[in-house]
Amino acid sequence: MGQLKAGDKVLNFKLQASNGTDVELSDYAGKKLVIYFYPKDMTPGCTTESCDFRDFNGEFGTYDAEVIGISPDDLASHEQFVDTHKLPFLLLSDTEHTVSELFGVWKLRSWDGKEFMGIERSTFLINEEGTLVKEWRSVSVDGHVKEVLEAVKSL
Repeated sequence: MGQLKAGDKVLNFKLQASNGTDVELSDYAGKKLVIYFYPKDMTPGCTTESCDFRDFNGEFGTYDAEVIGISPDDLASHEQFVDTHKLPFLLLSDTEHTVSELFGVWKLRSWDGKEFMGIERSTFLINEEGTLVKEWRSVSVDGHVKEVLEAVKSL
């Protein structure tokens, strides 16, 4: 299956969330949804990005948009990350990489001369009908959340 792109209907998926519930994409029908994929809880870039989404969470809500984060970390790690940084949205655990693969963000990466499979930091905006309307791949954290918020406002 090819990588999702703007204009594609996003298939329903289900993952466990940091609050212990199962969350499905269909739970967000009728709302705009921002999904950000990030490599790892408690790392500098991922913490900055998550805290930026936290700081703008109220503004996303003003535009009837929800935010969720997805990483391959387990629920215990997510719970600690949410508690430590007071994140007001759910983090979903994609330990089997199924949703990451659906969005085409589970990729061969390299760091410090070593290659490994991991998340390519990416964000997706899904409209009220479940269609992917905007995608940001290989995200640079600085200023990213403001750019996503502007896209939400324009819908």
